Amino acid sequence: MKIKSLLYEFRAAVAVIFTLGIVLCGAYPLVVWGIGQLAFYRQANGSLIERNGKVIGSSLLAQNFTGMQYFHPRPSAAGDFGYDAANSGASNLGPLSKKLYDQVRERVKAYRAENNLPPGVKVPADAVTASASGLDPDISVENAELQAPRVAQARGMPTGEVRKYIGRFTEGRQLGFLGEPRVNVLRLNLALDRAGKG
Repeated sequence: MKIKSLLYEFRAAVAVIFTLGIVLCGAYPLVVWGIGQLAFYRQANGSLIERNGKVIGSSLLAQNFTGMQYFHPRPSAAGDFGYDAANSGASNLGPLSKKLYDQVRERVKAYRAENNLPPGVKVPADAVTASASGLDPDISVENAELQAPRVAQARGMPTGEVRKYIGRFTEGRQLGFLGEPRVNVLRLNLALDRAGKG
């Protein structure tokens, strides 16, 4: 009687595992994928941005813009040279780390020099610290505003016109109260390129 009961329990366990495997490893992922493709096609496929029919990036991932005519993203610790989507991650340096302190101090000096800031102007934290992923595509509005004169000069545009572009590409708080307003660097730079300035 015990063997018969044990075999029954074993068959039931195998049937449950098999059924859950089909539902959770097959049907559920297919349903979620289908909903994503139908309702959120762009987001489900990486929020890719194309120019002239060629994919040049994603609005969800930072790229390293270095030219004076471009807005620059946050620093990145992703990969050996930064901005490596295959090695997303932070530096893991703590707030008391001398190495982090020295990095930030050097970045502050470079940011001030690059954007011709007077000594009294505070440098936004996002301009000199990497995000947790190292791939944050956005910068603060304050960061963008401080970079605007440099970008305008390099592109031969009035600073006010560049600031209008910043306004156009500023996204508000998520759900109206989470986080801070932010500017997507890739979208902003592409819009300035499309304007044919610089």
